[in-house]
Order: sequence, then C-alpha cells, then structure tokens
Amino acid sequence: MKREFEEIYSKYYKSIYCYLLSMIKDSYIAEEITQETFYKALKNINKYDEKYKMFTWLCNIGKNTYYSMYKKTKRFEKLDDDSVDDEKEIIERIIDNETNEELLKIVHNLEEPFKEVFTLRVYGNLSFKQIGSLFDKTESWARVTFYRSKIKIKEKL
Repeated sequence: MKREFEEIYSKYYKSIYCYLLSMIKDSYIAEEITQETFYKALKNINKYDEKYKMFTWLCNIGKNTYYSMYKKTKRFEKLDDDSVDDEKEIIERIIDNETNEELLKIVHNLEEPFKEVFTLRVYGNLSFKQIGSLFDKTESWARVTFYRSKIKIKEKL
C-alpha cells in the first residue's frame, strides 16, 4: 500500500500542484494545499472509487481543500484573466473581488459535471480534449458541458 501510494504521489504531484497553482496564483499556498491534498488522499484511499480517474479524484480533493481554506479565511487571490482567452465576459466579472467571491460560491454549488468541467477549464487551464479524456467522453461533450455551465453561471450572476 505504501509503495502504491508513493507511485501515485510521484505520478500526480506535479500535475496537482500545477492545477492548484493555476487556480490559486500563489506558489506557497498551492504547495501547502498540494501537500494537504495528498495527505487527505492517503487517509481516504480506501474510499477511492476506481471508476473515476485518479487525477480527477485528486483534483477534487485539492479543489475542496482550497474551498474549505477560502471559507475559513475569506481570502481569495485575483484570477489571471490571461489564462482563459475565450471566456472574456465571465473573466471581466471575476476581476472584481465581490463578484469573484460570488462566482466562487456559484461554481461551488453547480451540479456535476458542470462544476468540474468549468473548474478544470477555467481554473485548471485544461483543453476540452483533456477534459473529455478525464471523463471518458469526447472533446465535443466537454465543449457543450462547459458552454452549459457558463449559461448556468450567467443566470445566477
């Protein structure tokens, strides 16, 4: 078990760190949350459902760890709007910290898979092809799901 988890850690650490860094924009906090993510994963490895990809499971743990930290500290770093080029309408609203907090709450309350697809696209900077692959779906499915998640967010904003 220890050896298996060491392999998981080695294989996914950098990807999870990059995912969190793209979301948080602070290397120190991203490092801390990445460490916490793997600690929680180790504690809960018996709850891992193999029908999901390990990367997706770890991203969810990391994202939820960050959201928990955010709720406790009410601290949120401004997002870099250069990271997403085709979502300008939403990104313009993200720049304002109040809207930023509101958007984070809306995204957090989206139902799956909309929440995960939006998070992976906007915060994780993943391509539609990568997102489709994570869900064992097509690139088109990822595009449509992302588009629908934007509509849901716009309605709630």
